[in-house]
Amino acid sequence: MNVLVINCGSSSLKYQLINMNDESVLAKGLVERIGIEGSVLKHEKTGSDKVVIEEVMKNHKDAINLVLKTLVDANCGAVKSLDEIDAVGHRVVHGGEKFAQSVLINDEVIEAMKECIVLAPLHNPPNIIGIEACQELLPNVPMVAVFDTAYHQTMPPVSFIYPLPYELYEEMKIRRYGFHGTSHKYVAERVAALTGKGLEGTKIITCHLGNGASLTAIKDGKSFDTSMGMTPLEGLAMGTRCGDIDPAIVTFLIEKKNMSCEEVDNLMNKKSGVLGISGVSSDFRDIEGAAENGNPRARLALDKFAYIVRKYIGSYAAAMGGLDYLVFTAGLGENSAPARKEVCEGLEFLGIEIDDAKNNIRGKEAEISKEGSKVKIFVIPTNEEVMIARDTKEIACK
Repeated sequence: MNVLVINCGSSSLKYQLINMNDESVLAKGLVERIGIEGSVLKHEKTGSDKVVIEEVMKNHKDAINLVLKTLVDANCGAVKSLDEIDAVGHRVVHGGEKFAQSVLINDEVIEAMKECIVLAPLHNPPNIIGIEACQELLPNVPMVAVFDTAYHQTMPPVSFIYPLPYELYEEMKIRRYGFHGTSHKYVAERVAALTGKGLEGTKIITCHLGNGASLTAIKDGKSFDTSMGMTPLEGLAMGTRCGDIDPAIVTFLIEKKNMSCEEVDNLMNKKSGVLGISGVSSDFRDIEGAAENGNPRARLALDKFAYIVRKYIGSYAAAMGGLDYLVFTAGLGENSAPARKEVCEGLEFLGIEIDDAKNNIRGKEAEISKEGSKVKIFVIPTNEEVMIARDTKEIACK
């Protein structure tokens, strides 16, 4: 059984074609900078050289079309026809309280996902576009939605409730949901496998740092708290999202700048974060390059990002009453040694000591803490795809 996993981020798309008989990857790839100048597809058929295709991709539908064409390409494809794809698993960011687990996609499910767009305006639309594009091209193939929010359903009320009138939770389900759940779950389980100690009795902070970014406090293998909230806007400063700000700024902008609610929402979701501070880009690699060339706002954006991550690590260690493992994952977390170092600097009092030599890696699974560091620090490339594929196989085969 071959499962195609589609994982649409806000400006990227990861995919893997997985043979579920042994969970071997037949082909995988990454589309980067969707909607940004320099969009590119990096495709790799297992056992073959990587192929780089530079092509303008204005949106996620363009990206999906290119991925499917590449998978059946005579030279670099992994299958001869799309008929060899038995099921498609889609990462979907927000399931609200409608979905606490993965589901087989039908018209009713898509409508329910569209109702959640208000909660994830950057992510649910590309998720749905990906599903509809695949349905159009693979009309007889079962599709499964795997939700980012499901993993965080273990959070206790003290973590997920907001200090607003309780009736708003009862009537409108306004609460913390959390995201990147598939990624946080995967890397936590990998820590348990690498250390051989299991998850019971452990306190882990997982740092999913990419264009979208979140931290999760994991206690005894279960999500205890997480930085994103009712929407993916809360928490860290991200590529284009502001993260935590004084809520009164919203009404201030509406009153003083005569901005509409939609304009303020667009400003906070698409014009803020490290893009807003730096004025350079939403891509951390562009900002790092500008900072190296002496751009003070680019440097400030990187410093602000690391500062907020550091604050969350300290608060989660306090909330859990300690910390055993700190994990970095996702694009920036996996590939930027300077970012990891800057986050860890100043946390030595918590027992977090990073080893500069070990930290000099990109995209590899490794422990990067100093010998004797009380808290063990890991870089673990995330594999949301295999987690999604397992759910897809289970549901599609029912």
